[in-house]
Amino acid sequence: MVIVISPGFHPSALTDDFLHGLKPLMSKVLVPPREQCPAYSPRHLLTFLHEQCHFAHSKRDSYSKRNSQRFSQPPLLLIGFSAGVVSSIGVARQWHAQGGIVKALIAIDGWGVPLYGDFPIHRMSHDPWTHYSSHLLGGTHESFYAEPSVGHLEIWRSPQTTVGISTPASTVLSKSCLSTRPYATTAAQFLRHLLQQYGELDDSAP
Repeated sequence: MVIVISPGFHPSALTDDFLHGLKPLMSKVLVPPREQCPAYSPRHLLTFLHEQCHFAHSKRDSYSKRNSQRFSQPPLLLIGFSAGVVSSIGVARQWHAQGGIVKALIAIDGWGVPLYGDFPIHRMSHDPWTHYSSHLLGGTHESFYAEPSVGHLEIWRSPQTTVGISTPASTVLSKSCLSTRPYATTAAQFLRHLLQQYGELDDSAP
């Protein structure tokens, strides 16, 4: 299993801060180098992932080329931020189309990006307006929005201090689906909840 982090156009230190709040993780985390993978390019990100996954497999064993290809597509959980949501959704769709497993896509402040796919898609937004307007373009699984609103970069840099509301799946578009009520949480807690749900969070570690 691999967690793929696709940042936007911002200092890399913000991504370091984001990852620090999510430890400990059970799976390998891949963050593509900015100079190699533009945030908006699924093609560059997909090439990077194939290279990294094949390299990791080659170091583990000496199977035949056929077996190497068979195991070169581990399950992915993708987290995209801002422009990085564009590459994340593109890679998720192609990975799935090629027979790979996409455990989920978490799109953080991907306003205006259509999010449709045969896998779970969760949105996180820095304010209520972005949250509700974005849901018209898909991504209606369990989601989060900051309340009170925070800056666009703040939800990425400091998810642990970004408070808001978790909304259950589909209630934005269908008020009849109320099996789970919205509840107050932080962006970091919401992310940890999703990562635990998909088996990517090691809660046993100190």
